[in-house]
Amino acid sequence: MLAPYGQSLALLTDLYQLTMACGYWREGLADRDAVFHHYFRRAPFGGAFAVAAGLQAALQWLDDLRFREDDIAYLASLRGQGGRPLFERGFLDYLAGFKFECDVEAVAEGTAVFAQEPLARVRGPLLQCQLAETALLNIINFQTLVATKAARVCQAAGNDPVLEFGLRRAQGIDGGLSASRAAFIGGCAATSNVLAGKHYGIPVRGTHAHSWVLAFDTELEAFDAFARAMPHNCILLVDTYDTLEGVRRAIEIGIRLQEQGARLAGIRLDSGDLAELSAEARQLLDAAGLGDTAVVASNDLDEHSIAALKQRGARVGVWGVGTSIASAKGDSALGGVYKLSRLRDSSGNWLDKAKRSEDPVKASLPGMLQVRRFFGKSGQISDLIYDESRAPGGRWRGFLLAEADDRRESTFGGPYEDLLKPVLRCGRRVGFGEDLGDSRRRCKAQLAALSSDLLQVRPRDPVPLFIEAGLRSRRNRMLESAL
Repeated sequence: MLAPYGQSLALLTDLYQLTMACGYWREGLADRDAVFHHYFRRAPFGGAFAVAAGLQAALQWLDDLRFREDDIAYLASLRGQGGRPLFERGFLDYLAGFKFECDVEAVAEGTAVFAQEPLARVRGPLLQCQLAETALLNIINFQTLVATKAARVCQAAGNDPVLEFGLRRAQGIDGGLSASRAAFIGGCAATSNVLAGKHYGIPVRGTHAHSWVLAFDTELEAFDAFARAMPHNCILLVDTYDTLEGVRRAIEIGIRLQEQGARLAGIRLDSGDLAELSAEARQLLDAAGLGDTAVVASNDLDEHSIAALKQRGARVGVWGVGTSIASAKGDSALGGVYKLSRLRDSSGNWLDKAKRSEDPVKASLPGMLQVRRFFGKSGQISDLIYDESRAPGGRWRGFLLAEADDRRESTFGGPYEDLLKPVLRCGRRVGFGEDLGDSRRRCKAQLAALSSDLLQVRPRDPVPLFIEAGLRSRRNRMLESAL
């Protein structure tokens, strides 16, 4: 994991995680067995699904979770009321010997997931589980959000490749790197981010800006010079002055490149009526014998504008999307949360825990949760949240979570897969040592298993997510008793 802000990232946490940890330590609760789940409450962008991403970086953070000498010194310098040390020396000594030894199960990157179902489950000493919260949410929430946005954009583009080039609009250095990684999982074909290309092995693409054209006396001179500099990566930005005249000048360069045994890879449109201009540009290129020269479009595109342009008959072959993907435009954050669902008491017995709320979406589920994905005859999926510690012995029954009163019942059977798989045992890696290409291919296969309605920009059907009947009954009893 990149650490641009120092050698240690142990303090990538909220202060309240450490104040709670100190309290657990003082009260003798630090080593009490606990179970937490990470999930999101609503699907982003008004859609039906999200694409899980960020797990590898989160596991790397857990691997590296040690409080270094300078971390302890900083914490020792913090003061509370009256100028007294915020943390007592005994707790800081405890942190100095800290080692993460929890069990973690998680959904593989690239998996299509629904709101309310766990992306990760953490089991182990209460204090350790608590200290994992902020970083897990920070890393997985952001990458899942960007991967989902990229998947939506790529769905709108159909079979046309989408290039991500949002680094200059991303939220800082790590935001840019994480966004490029997540966008590749979500389906983008390449990135403009050269550091992401080096670090993650993502293909990199890029051409020139308007400043290149403006640096020469004429547009034709600029195109000719760029073709000499980049004969095997020649995509010409044609809208600095008059777009169609720019296309005609690019065609001159394309013909010249053909004569030299090279080719004009593409022309890029970055303003104007992209549907009309792309159709005219395509016609001019084809008439000149440059049928293999791509028409690339950019200009603040997203899934909505791409879908509208394709509906109007745009002749674009490659889509360049920057701000919309890298900043996850349309949703500033994924509503990911991390909730305690089980805790051992002083006698060693497990106690279920659930949060009650006046807002039903904020109520949490108790138990040792797992998601079972059932595959229907047509290959489409249905998910069932159940409690592994109380898995039904016979028929699997569930109630649709999307229903306001969750009374729509279904039965389940046939082929299935449990989505939460072991990734850490006692803090040691046991799974998901895959490369980025595996996650990207999984995403493509997962989206193919969703119904056409769920893939729409604004789906109408409820997501196929159910809560197991026994878990539903136990949750309802707990919430009623809390009144």
